Amino acid sequence: MYTAAAGMAAQQTRLDAVSSDLANVDTTGYKSARVAFRDLVYDDAQGYGAAKGVTIGAGSAATSIGRSSAQGALQDTKRTLDVALNGPGFLQVKLADGSKALTRDGNLEVAPDGRLRLSSGGQVLEPAIKVPAGADPDAIKIGSDGSVSYNNVALGQIKIVDVPAPTGLQGGPGNTYVATKASGATRAADKSTILTQGSLEASNVDEATAMTDMIEAQRAFQMASKAITTQDQVLEIANQVKK
Repeated sequence: MYTAAAGMAAQQTRLDAVSSDLANVDTTGYKSARVAFRDLVYDDAQGYGAAKGVTIGAGSAATSIGRSSAQGALQDTKRTLDVALNGPGFLQVKLADGSKALTRDGNLEVAPDGRLRLSSGGQVLEPAIKVPAGADPDAIKIGSDGSVSYNNVALGQIKIVDVPAPTGLQGGPGNTYVATKASGATRAADKSTILTQGSLEASNVDEATAMTDMIEAQRAFQMASKAITTQDQVLEIANQVKK
């Protein structure tokens, strides 16, 4: 019964992850969650009348192993302040508390103070890039290396960074990630990674696969639940026989 309960808890974790993926299928630069299962402790089954050497497992548990780093499809928006990362790496932004975060969301806009920021969460690029007051956003040019210019005047450089272990990144506010000890410190991204102006990177969630995973997890959850119900019925019958 406890083994089945552990299985239900593990499948619930998987369902939560798949549900989050499906909810973010249209989120720019979103990366799907990855969930794995591990064995729980095995105990000697002697107390259950089994032969010597037979062990009984305590079930399984779900473990998050980070997010998929697969490239999302590039969507042509023809908007000058949209940029898509092509290759491993992230844009670097500053959070409200002053700390740095990473994102694949290149949907930018000009803030009231002239700095470029994310449209989704309002985090400004780090280092800051300021657009002259009254400038036409459609005349801003962003190069594949991240260089930003307006009327042939350089405004700054969008910093593209990466971490040694992206699976160790922790989710941050507004479609961002925060570097942790597990991910390692940020460093310059590989030079093969480029920015494409006028495009956005779509979520890398495959909707058909996510739906299949959800149905599979629901069936496994129901099966574990049925095992508990059956065990309860067996115990009830045993109790009546004893009386």
